[in-house]
Amino acid sequence: MARIHELRDGVYVIGTENWRLNSGLIVGSQRALVIDTGAGPRQGREILAAVREVTDLPLTVVNTHAHYDHYMGNAVFQRAGVVEFWAHKACAAAMRDHGDFQRSFVGTQEPEMGDADGLDTQLVLPTNTLPGNGRRPSLTRIELGDKPVTLFFLGLGHTDNDVCVGVEDIVFCGDLVEEGADPSFEDSYPQRWVETLHSLATLERYKVFVPGHGSPVSNTFVLQQADTMALAIKRAEQADPASAGTVTASMFRLPYQAGVARIFLDRLATVRIETAASEPQTANSEQQQPQSQGIPQ
Repeated sequence: MARIHELRDGVYVIGTENWRLNSGLIVGSQRALVIDTGAGPRQGREILAAVREVTDLPLTVVNTHAHYDHYMGNAVFQRAGVVEFWAHKACAAAMRDHGDFQRSFVGTQEPEMGDADGLDTQLVLPTNTLPGNGRRPSLTRIELGDKPVTLFFLGLGHTDNDVCVGVEDIVFCGDLVEEGADPSFEDSYPQRWVETLHSLATLERYKVFVPGHGSPVSNTFVLQQADTMALAIKRAEQADPASAGTVTASMFRLPYQAGVARIFLDRLATVRIETAASEPQTANSEQQQPQSQGIPQ
């Protein structure tokens, strides 16, 4: 059964057991905002029922990022009358491109969603996205009546599409912040994640940081997560990439559980390769390109 905890007047955390998910609820005078809808119809209905214990106002939904446990309950809310779903541009693209594949992760707890068979199992994509090209920090405001809410993207981190939701002195962080477990690095950008966490922690107006999983924390915790990640990056970079033994051994010097450390090291290597491939050629290398065909360089 969902747990409802009121942080401030009209601002709630809704906790559900599957994936230890924290959803958010912000209640204004005219409408209410729901943050993250769960991994399928079962969890989505549990979250919606908790919301309706608090308010009967029209709802708007925000998905903090494109991981299955944060958006696959959207169809439940669409059937309940929600027409406005917010996310980052890259979140909308990832949900469209990888949503059906992500069904494979939810089959045990959400068998209907895993099989794409039954009521509320369709993928409902965002109808609204933050402004800009999706690659730079951006923000927008949602008016709920007497309680303005800010949606903002600070940069690459847990994914390339993490949106935070700020209201009063509280910010819902999605999986940029993880309490009670190691961070998840599968499609992360660890170096940039450190920078994004520092940016988040130094936003002076926010005192309470609600992680996507775990208990609310302070900015001190956010900075500690950033420092731990920076230490892990430093130790990984000190390993000799030419030696598989060295890299394997370095797992056990990282401040994460072994399985997470392995994923972390693999992701660092992947990001390094992707970054190198995307870098423009140097002037020297351009000079070495054949010029005889008259093709502009």
